[in-house]
Amino acid sequence: MTSSVQTSALVATLDDRVGVGTPVASVSPVELPAPGRALPLEVRVSAPITGSDLPIVLFSHGNGWHHDGYAPLAAFWASRGFVVVQPTHLDSRRYGIGFDDPRFPDIWIERIADLGRILDQLAAIEASIPGLTGRVDHTRIAVAGHSWGAQTAQALLGARILDKDGQVGEDMSDRRVAAGILLSATGVGGEDLHPFAQANFPFMYPSFRELTTPTLVVAGDHDQSHMSSRGPDWFTDAYILSPGATDLLTLHDAEHALGGIPGYEVAETTDENPERVAVLQRMSTAYLRTALQLDADGWAAARAALADSAHPIGHVDSK
Repeated sequence: MTSSVQTSALVATLDDRVGVGTPVASVSPVELPAPGRALPLEVRVSAPITGSDLPIVLFSHGNGWHHDGYAPLAAFWASRGFVVVQPTHLDSRRYGIGFDDPRFPDIWIERIADLGRILDQLAAIEASIPGLTGRVDHTRIAVAGHSWGAQTAQALLGARILDKDGQVGEDMSDRRVAAGILLSATGVGGEDLHPFAQANFPFMYPSFRELTTPTLVVAGDHDQSHMSSRGPDWFTDAYILSPGATDLLTLHDAEHALGGIPGYEVAETTDENPERVAVLQRMSTAYLRTALQLDADGWAAARAALADSAHPIGHVDSK
């Protein structure tokens, strides 16, 4: 069999576990009160049109993106039974806040605050889609993010930031969050960081020792950052260094966009590969279902299917 046929077989096997999907309703923009924020907080809410006891996924976008991006993941998760909430953070290209803007140094903090604002207003979010009220399980919440969004998400999972003296900073974790997925998450800081990153990104000095919430880390083995002189292994630090990140999904030949999760035919996708995205969609769904106690054996079954593939598109390490 060709690798394409083999991947299709893997996808079909994974679909047996996560389902074939249902129609989705999506509303955007939904504006949430955010006192003290420089601009209104807008989110996109996506949910299946049927089903009850729906778990929640908060998704934090990468630098420059907005709540209408990342449809390959957000729409897929929603079609498989999740309510997906995507904020537009202040670094979105829609707002034009550049590195020289006096508001920029605090954007990483505002990003984390955005996720807290969403958690505080779940009832309003639930009411944004007609027919959704009463169908959402507020006790099953996961947070996910890509690139800078992964740094944002990991704060709610327990990771902290080291100050200039190497002291561990404020605990911004949120006990309402039960699981996480970190996609292309930048690693630890230090002399490996390029001068631009050292000067502009204080959040690139994370401490993962405090990240104790169950987490899946996803990395591409061809992801070479412009922010660090380290190789693709930099994006595995969250898995290596944290007690909560128990699983690492490495996608073979994948770069920073992991095949196209921000969207197809966009500048950020330098490694477009719909098959890779299809596998990631299903593997991440299986992980979420197990981590949120919806399918106890789903993640183990997905790992086994990936490992048994004749031409694996990736592999999983587990602690």
